[in-house]
Amino acid sequence: MWAIIINLNQNLYAILDIETTGGQYNEEGITEIAIYKFDGHEIVDQFISLVNPEKTIQPFVVKLTGINNAMLHSAPKFYEVAKRIIEITEDCVIVAHNAQFDYRILRTEFSRLGYDFQRKNLCTVELSKKLIPEQPSYSLGKLVRALGIPMADRHRASGDALATVKLFKMLLAKDLEKEIVKSFIKTEVEKGLAPKLLDIVSGLPSTTGIYYVHKENGDLIYIGKSRNIKKRVNQHFTNGSTKSKKIQLEVFDVTYEETGSELIALLKEAEEIKVNKPKYNRSLKKTIFPWSLYLEKDTEGYLSLKMQKTDARKKELASFASHAEAQSALFKITDNYRLCQKINSLEAVKTHCFPFELNQCNGACIGKESPEEYNRRVEDFFENNEYQNQNMIIIDRGRNIQERSAVLIENGTFKGYAFFDLNYQVNNIEILKNIIIPMDSNRDSKNIILSYLRKKKVFKTLSF
Repeated sequence: MWAIIINLNQNLYAILDIETTGGQYNEEGITEIAIYKFDGHEIVDQFISLVNPEKTIQPFVVKLTGINNAMLHSAPKFYEVAKRIIEITEDCVIVAHNAQFDYRILRTEFSRLGYDFQRKNLCTVELSKKLIPEQPSYSLGKLVRALGIPMADRHRASGDALATVKLFKMLLAKDLEKEIVKSFIKTEVEKGLAPKLLDIVSGLPSTTGIYYVHKENGDLIYIGKSRNIKKRVNQHFTNGSTKSKKIQLEVFDVTYEETGSELIALLKEAEEIKVNKPKYNRSLKKTIFPWSLYLEKDTEGYLSLKMQKTDARKKELASFASHAEAQSALFKITDNYRLCQKINSLEAVKTHCFPFELNQCNGACIGKESPEEYNRRVEDFFENNEYQNQNMIIIDRGRNIQERSAVLIENGTFKGYAFFDLNYQVNNIEILKNIIIPMDSNRDSKNIILSYLRKKKVFKTLSF
């Protein structure tokens, strides 16, 4: 196997922290960034700046960080600081606490500018778990407190980044041979792959779809989906996690199916994992949406949206892949439908909610708005976020520019998907039914579709 020899004594590290607006995945904007350039011994350069994200900060983020929209009005926009970020991180390994998040946010911001930002990166959460095992918590605040590392300005970029510098310096000292640090450095390039893995990656497309990892006897050991199959499989082959290393040892071939539509890829991934049960896919016995919103009526007669762990015995309004996603969505729903944060348990107050002071709540929290008026808007949300008894076709990308995809829902039941040529318009539902590839309709497929419609812009939806 080829190898990359890294002399960590000569490495430069860009240790950073990013604060964001919060919001839907890949729709967040940066509000503050702090980068400390560290040579393994001391900080040799730094860049700290507020950033105007050109979008509203989620209320719970304002409370967490203290950064509000007014503070960012005159701050530079990301494109104005992008050059400085590139310069200070050049030839550096990016280090962050939960690096996957910070690195993703940076890459997303740069991609909006049309620039492919790539750096090796290292996560101090993963490194801490290896070098300082059995800690009760690996969140930055609790970990540095347990280790006696002083910390100021928690949840501000500069304070968190500086604490990460001190933590990383301690981790470097603990890793005398630097072997663990080497293994945890991640890169998205194909260098260092064994010839067998390199051959597999070279034959994969950089398109959206499903990929299937096979052993030598043809057995499936992993199924995944990606908007870039080649890039995602390459990540499996360069990742140092236990699961990835096992896949690297056992893989003989990777086959794939292009879908064009990410929605179809998500639906196929969920169904085919259940059918094939590959050993390296996490079990789908539990729902892939562990958090849900449920409708309840309080003692005053107001309908409230409650965020709870998914309970298969109850009917959910919407489901989410994480607590953070559920909370962000509930804030957005509450704002969009002019609902009350107090009634929706987003704010624990004895009097009125904070948005009432901003004229963003009609006062249901203090009885100023009747339950009947308030509940009508809750029911509007319910109707707009449910396809029960509906007949519709979701039109999305196809596998090439001459094609579109269609997902069919009939009488509130997901029927399957199809691809059709742009030269033929889908006007006749009976023709579409003839080409539909059937799939199971279940709770997961419903939540995948609703979640996708909330987050993504499909080409169009047709009712019939």
